[in-house]
Amino acid sequence: MTISRAECAALDAADPLGHFRDEFALPEGTIYLTGNSLGAPPKTVAAAVARVMGEWSDRLVGGWNASGWFDLPLTTGDRLAPLIGVGPGQIAVGESTSIAIVKAVSAALGLRPGRRVVVSDPANFPTDRYMVEGLVRALDGYEVRRLEDLDATLDDDVACVLMSEVDYRTGDRHDTAEVTARVQAAGALMIWDLCHSVGAFPVDMSRADFAVGCTYKYLNGGPGSPAFVYVHPRHQAEAEHLLTGWCGHAAPFAFEPGYRPAEGIRRFTVGTPHVLSFAPLHAALDIWERVDLGAVRDKSVALTSLFIDLVDGFGASYGLGLLSSRDAGRRGSQVSLTHPEGYPIVRALADLGVLGDFRAPDTLRFGFAPLYLRFTDVYDAATALGEVMEKGHWREERYRRRLAVT
Repeated sequence: MTISRAECAALDAADPLGHFRDEFALPEGTIYLTGNSLGAPPKTVAAAVARVMGEWSDRLVGGWNASGWFDLPLTTGDRLAPLIGVGPGQIAVGESTSIAIVKAVSAALGLRPGRRVVVSDPANFPTDRYMVEGLVRALDGYEVRRLEDLDATLDDDVACVLMSEVDYRTGDRHDTAEVTARVQAAGALMIWDLCHSVGAFPVDMSRADFAVGCTYKYLNGGPGSPAFVYVHPRHQAEAEHLLTGWCGHAAPFAFEPGYRPAEGIRRFTVGTPHVLSFAPLHAALDIWERVDLGAVRDKSVALTSLFIDLVDGFGASYGLGLLSSRDAGRRGSQVSLTHPEGYPIVRALADLGVLGDFRAPDTLRFGFAPLYLRFTDVYDAATALGEVMEKGHWREERYRRRLAVT
């Protein structure tokens, strides 16, 4: 496909989501294709944080009651619920995705006594694998099984399966309804990692048993914003997880010597809510509550398809390969390319104002956040990539020096 920049500008003019771009703070001259790693900040974040600071200054410790700080994990969870296709009282927000994985997997194991196997997809983000392996080491008698072929992996020993809806490297997407049905038919519980899907397209976890996810990627909650865990209502009365912190107690201010789990989703809270970290997330949710997720998906497909088509025009001649699926239905909102010199290429692109990221050993990742990315941005990014490859900018020694965060 051949398309001009003028045609891309016409697409921008007709974009039903185009007005949302003005609600985000983006540096002039930057094309931000790293929203799949850290989303851009809403312009209202500073005011949102200032409001919480004002509550702290005015109310001091009284803010826990008067400002609803103690209930933030649950009230925020109810705001997130529509984004993953579930209802109120089903999500607890707090801590990190790594901690949420321990909550979900340990609870699933307790619900399937006698089954001793956790199945983990080797394509999961490393923290998913690391946390499950650490949990199994701490719980005597359990084992982790690598997911290869799903039907061959499932047997009467499998308690739960942990998979990512979108592969963090390739950007490829699973059919969650189909996989969930197969896992549950085998008597196991399904846990989904939504870090690279929530906010990128409509998500439906209503059939899943558990789900976890972060809020700082496509949801724009800010660096280190709190993660979430979803628990299906059918499990909430029985599910008990390993991290029995005081906020999940049935009566936290009774200060009882023993632990009694709270009713419902509150038992999946752990420690004191990080109140200041919730403020940027709330600013982002103020935007997301006005967004048509179907329109987000339509634009995501159009943006990623445009980028693939543009790179196809020159990529192969410079050794660039397409790692992501060409089938838009199997893609999230990310396009991954491969090249043996992927890291210096990404660094050279950044100096031209195009921010992507790199994943070892050879993957260049580009995330397409439909709320603030334009079609002209995609055109210009592909043009810049072509320039980097044609002129060999990436060969400069300075681009080979690895930064701590890639």
